[in-house]
Amino acid sequence: MTLSVSIIVKNGEPLVRRCLESVTWANEIIVVDSGSTDNTLAICRELGAQVTQTADFPGYGTQKNRALDHTTGDWILALDHDEWVTPELRNELEAIMANPGGIEAYALPRLSNFCGRDMRHSGWWPDPVIRFFRKGAGRFAEDHMHDRVVVTGKLGRLKNHLRHDPMPTLEHVLNKVNGYSSAGAKFNLARGKRASLTQAIFHGWWAFMRTYIFKAGFLDGREGFILSVSNAEGTYYRYLKLMMLGKTPPPR
Repeated sequence: MTLSVSIIVKNGEPLVRRCLESVTWANEIIVVDSGSTDNTLAICRELGAQVTQTADFPGYGTQKNRALDHTTGDWILALDHDEWVTPELRNELEAIMANPGGIEAYALPRLSNFCGRDMRHSGWWPDPVIRFFRKGAGRFAEDHMHDRVVVTGKLGRLKNHLRHDPMPTLEHVLNKVNGYSSAGAKFNLARGKRASLTQAIFHGWWAFMRTYIFKAGFLDGREGFILSVSNAEGTYYRYLKLMMLGKTPPPR
């Protein structure tokens, strides 16, 4: 059994090396880049990845399927550039490929770090994600905002976790709040949705309460509070931007 690792990236220089170094044992590493202007491409090629560049970014699901189309292995491990594989997870993956049985795909628990703290609550753990599957048994949904895998066949669960570092600094948090809220507002507008200031305030408040209280974000210390506030801000601005977009007349 052979393993292909598929990764999509753009300007991932601070984190992509750690991701690639954790999977150099794979049979091939496929990277699809959507226009990096930093040293991402040089790092990927240095570590033996096969790099393809695209002129556009049609969305996370579509872009990840582009990466899948370049793979040739019997099994696929689909990663983001801010994720990496631990030695324990590698051992588990290799054991499955040596004796696959009848399971076609696996969900991995994912342990994420937020501003320097591993988050064990706040809705971030165990955060199961389907990332390991037989070639042809998994495909990403054609979704602009998310990267959900649609599986054909039996789904299993792994014991060892995938590591994830999506927001290492407060600057990353603020950039993602702005970027995701803008993309979410445009996506909802295209689906015919509208919003009001009242909705923005309510949904922002509820996002904080859900993260900090109902998902026990308070147990993650100050980072749990910061995450709860950033979730509230992202939700509030998503609805606020949708409200403003709905008021803007379409261009002639």
